[in-house]
Amino acid sequence: MHETPDDAPRRVLVTGASRGIGRAIAIELGRAGFSIVVHYRREETAAEAVRASIVAAGGHATLLRFDVADRAETTKALDAEIDAQGGFWGLVCNAGVTADAPFPKLSDDAWDRVLRTNLDGFFHVVKPCVMPMVRARRGGRIVTLSSAAGIVGNRGQVNYAASKAGLIGATKSLAQELAKRGITVNSVAPGFIDTELLAGIPKEELEKRIPMQRLGTSEEVAAVVRFLFSEGAAYLTGQVISVNGGLF
Repeated sequence: MHETPDDAPRRVLVTGASRGIGRAIAIELGRAGFSIVVHYRREETAAEAVRASIVAAGGHATLLRFDVADRAETTKALDAEIDAQGGFWGLVCNAGVTADAPFPKLSDDAWDRVLRTNLDGFFHVVKPCVMPMVRARRGGRIVTLSSAAGIVGNRGQVNYAASKAGLIGATKSLAQELAKRGITVNSVAPGFIDTELLAGIPKEELEKRIPMQRLGTSEEVAAVVRFLFSEGAAYLTGQVISVNGGLF
C-alpha cells in the first residue's frame, strides 16, 4: 500500500468527469489547487480535454477509466490506483444515468441500469476509497450528486428519483460514521441544469416552472461543490444543498 505523506497534494476523484456537471466540477476543483483524477467510462477524448484544461490552467490531473456500475471493475481500478498513488483526500460521486418512462412502461432493464449506476455506483466507488482516507488521518471530503427529483420526485422518473433519494440517505448515514474522522459527507441536489440530459425537452416549458425563470449552469453547481471542499465548510456535513433557482 502506498503511504500518503502529510504534505502530499490533495487528490480528488471526480466520477463522470468527461462532460456536463462532472466536467465543470473537475475543472473548478483543479483551479482550486486539488490534484484531479478525471474518471470516465467511454469518452476518453472528452476526458482528455478536461485533463488538458486543468493542466493548461496550471493544475494537475490524470485519467482513470472504469464503469461505476461494475463492482469488480471499479474495485480493481481503484485498488490499483490507491496502491500506486496513495489514497484520495476527496471524492465526488457524480456519475449517473437516466432512463425515463412512465412507471407502467418502465422496463426491468431501465430500473436496474439506473439503480446500478446511480446508487450502487456510490457503494462501488466509496467502499474501496474510504478506509485509505481514514488511515491517512488527513480529514477529507465526499460529495454526492443527487437531484431535485430525489427530494420531491418527478413524473416519468420513478427509477431516477429512487436512486437519487437513496443517495441522500446513504450520504447522511455515512456522514455520521465519518464525522469524527474529520471527513465530511454532503450532497448537492441540482434542479434543471442546462446539460445534455435536458436534450429534447423544451427549455421554455422548464423555465416557466422555475422562480428564477432560467436553467442553472454546470458552473453554478461546481461552485457549490468547491465551497464544500473548502476549509470554510469543515463543520458542514450530512447536508443536502439544493441548486435549483427556487424550484422548491
